[in-house]
Amino acid sequence: MILRTEGLSHRYTSSWAIHDIGIRIEGTGIIGLLGSNGAGKSTTMNIICGTLKPTEGNVYIDDIDLRKHPEEAKKKIGYLPQTLPLYTDLTVDEYLKYCAQLRLVAKDKIGSAVREVKERCGITQVSSRLIRNLSGGYRQRVGIAQSIIHRPRLIVMDEPTNGLDPNQLIEARKLIKEIAEEHTVLLSSHILSEVNLLCKEIIMIESGRVVFSDSMESFNSYIQSRSVIVRMENPPSREELFRIRGVAGMEYISEKKLRIYFEGGGEITEKIIAASVAGNWRLQEINIDKGELDDIFKLISQQTAK
Repeated sequence: MILRTEGLSHRYTSSWAIHDIGIRIEGTGIIGLLGSNGAGKSTTMNIICGTLKPTEGNVYIDDIDLRKHPEEAKKKIGYLPQTLPLYTDLTVDEYLKYCAQLRLVAKDKIGSAVREVKERCGITQVSSRLIRNLSGGYRQRVGIAQSIIHRPRLIVMDEPTNGLDPNQLIEARKLIKEIAEEHTVLLSSHILSEVNLLCKEIIMIESGRVVFSDSMESFNSYIQSRSVIVRMENPPSREELFRIRGVAGMEYISEKKLRIYFEGGGEITEKIIAASVAGNWRLQEINIDKGELDDIFKLISQQTAK
């Protein structure tokens, strides 16, 4: 078990920031940590990383009790905070060597550790440059490099693509996916489309409690679909379409692409196919329209608030 928390609870004053958080993560891959502002994500991450002592509960990293053996447990953790922990007056090489020392990498292995992470993160060509002179994308790569330099089992990333331009965003996502092939990544993000692209599992915290913990597929299926996307060479008129039993509405996405809203069961697809054949609509594509992640997030949040 890479990460296990039991009864994790914390309060700053009289109110609980998180209460009875139970997380179990095993195996490599990317696990998304979701939650609205003030839900308890940052508190949970800080406790997992050992920077905040919980009021109650325990954290186990690779089956090591963080409370009883903090140094051994923290050797297994890499952390990339939202504000990058960079010393901008150092060169990339100087900074990574310093980070390796902080992470207790053996002295005779520091050089090879630095070379390895520079190659993995694509920053070898900027080794001798001052960090302050690097672009945002390269700074992000240096930040990721420091989080994996000691080969941790668990890497916690807080908004790792925040502030990057589209090209940098693609590169950062690719790098995170590559890292997750050998490590377990706990990724916090408020960009739900990014979570959908990167994560295999979702843990959602709301009002200090875990309200969802399952696969990405289950998260996407949380709202039952009520529409289909169709593409036709010869689309029907509204009147023809509404003759199909169960059709409740429609809208044009493009000239030949429609979103059709329906009521009742999934047999709507068979009805549309049959009507297309009879009416020579020349149906080319039909897909169930999955609920938007934002809609799912809102629904779970609202149900928790009740």
